[in-house]
Amino acid sequence: MSMPPSSPLVFSVRHCEPELIVPAEPTPYELKQLSDIDDQEGLRFQIPFIMFYSNSNPLMVHKDPMKVIKAALAKALVYYYPFAGRLREGRNRKLMVDCTGEGILFVEADADITLEQLGDTIQPPCPYIDELLRDVPGSNGIIGCPLLLIQVTRLTCGGFIFAVRLNHTISDSLGLVQFLNTVAEIARGSCVPSKQPVWQRHILNARDPPRITCIHHEYEMVNNNKSTTIIENSNMVHCSFFFGPKEMRSIRKHLPPQLQTCSTFETLSAFLWKCRTIALEFDPNDVVRLSCFINLRGKQRMKLQVPNGYYGNAFAFPTVLSKAELLCKNPLGYALELVKKTKAEMSEEYIRSVADLMVIKGRPPYITAGNFLVADTTQVGFSGIDFGWGKPVYGGPSGAIPSVSFYARFKNNKGEDGVVVPIRLPLPAMERFQLELLKITQEPVDQSYGIMPTQITSML
Repeated sequence: MSMPPSSPLVFSVRHCEPELIVPAEPTPYELKQLSDIDDQEGLRFQIPFIMFYSNSNPLMVHKDPMKVIKAALAKALVYYYPFAGRLREGRNRKLMVDCTGEGILFVEADADITLEQLGDTIQPPCPYIDELLRDVPGSNGIIGCPLLLIQVTRLTCGGFIFAVRLNHTISDSLGLVQFLNTVAEIARGSCVPSKQPVWQRHILNARDPPRITCIHHEYEMVNNNKSTTIIENSNMVHCSFFFGPKEMRSIRKHLPPQLQTCSTFETLSAFLWKCRTIALEFDPNDVVRLSCFINLRGKQRMKLQVPNGYYGNAFAFPTVLSKAELLCKNPLGYALELVKKTKAEMSEEYIRSVADLMVIKGRPPYITAGNFLVADTTQVGFSGIDFGWGKPVYGGPSGAIPSVSFYARFKNNKGEDGVVVPIRLPLPAMERFQLELLKITQEPVDQSYGIMPTQITSML
């Protein structure tokens, strides 16, 4: 088991005063409603992402990423002008964008460190996120605040770090990547986006009249108790775990033949859910949940076709239940079958039913008690965003949030491609979680199959 270095990296970051970047040309002044999927209570928060760039393109050696990116952002906002507006709340708390053109927040910064010195700390959870994406006072609300906060930090090696915080109601990660790819295309010299943005939020609004036709365990109201609630406190730790080809082969050895070909996302979700449930020591009769974020885009089986270029939230997170004892004591295949059932529940009717539920029940938050939410960002595209300096060494979520883990692509220090998963748990539970991982991933015939936590950071 690898532990954090006894002396964490010490470096300073000099921040300039934050500024507003406005569209490079006049844009329409209008009110645009969000969809009933966008403005649900569970998405009313801000979520950070981060990308690390080396100075590997000799053609860009004498170019300042700050100037290039700022100019490209202003031009991209002409096409994505709602990002430059501010959210307003209407009747029944309905969210809409007041397209005022006020702009997005931008922070310029310099750090006296190289990308090489940062080493493995570039993977989530990023221990320096507060310095690499400094919060601007008054910017972290939902209503009346900038919808994007971006910080670009130059490194002494000529590389830089691009960090962004997104108001989740305006867009999901795929929508954000679509916008950032437009910024990147313009930074590299394009005049117009290769993919035109599409608003059309009405396609994911509730029906008239609204009607709940599916079971939505993710929005159930349950009584919280000590065994089903993780309380964020100073004893929480934030760890990440790397799953490469060896680790995945080892995990699949614990599955029956008919399940060994399941996707990495399905297999990992089942595996982590079981280990996490054991680690949290639920009462045997407690009901535990797993919610999988399922993207709607490109789903051929759905009559609802999300338009190419749509950058709103286009996902749901159907949820399956199990008694804790059944999940913990059954073979891994039990959990995997439940994960497959979760994915199979996604349909056009399901997402319609979610939108209707939001209107009928007043946008209830998703349940966190006894729930583990997982989102796969490995195919979202953060790793391909090229502002002219090449693709990022790492691009994706900066870490986990309470009850939610994100899967991100990462290449470890051995050059192996795999998936890195950050997770937050109370310290005693994290220690038990690591032991459970080792039980399943360590094969007697090959000790290299054991999985190691790649970074541990105490959350203050």
